[in-house]
Amino acid sequence: MNEERLLRWISEKDPRYHLYAYRFVLEALRYTQFVFKKPRHITGQELLTGIARLGRERFGVMALTVFQEWGILTSRDFGNIVFNLVELGEVKKTAEDRIEDFDAGFDLQAELSRAEIPG
Repeated sequence: MNEERLLRWISEKDPRYHLYAYRFVLEALRYTQFVFKKPRHITGQELLTGIARLGRERFGVMALTVFQEWGILTSRDFGNIVFNLVELGEVKKTAEDRIEDFDAGFDLQAELSRAEIPG
């Protein structure tokens, strides 16, 4: 199954999140690997940092609104999307990766309003 069909299927399977949210997470994964110069595994917190940075670059001050339109209200929602993608084999995880990695004190609204992210 090609990526587009897979993403359509998964967004129908878990309709909490819009198809665009899945596309964005996959793009943010590649973006974050590039920014952190890590061609392989990145942590949940690194991915959230990359998501916030890419969200600000792409959507500016409207990033939080866009994410909310896609069904994303907290950083945990990004974790749910990632773990849905893991279930389908589209994204890999290590034995140490947990859904809780997407909580860990990450305030999505605060991160989206930051002027710059280190990295």
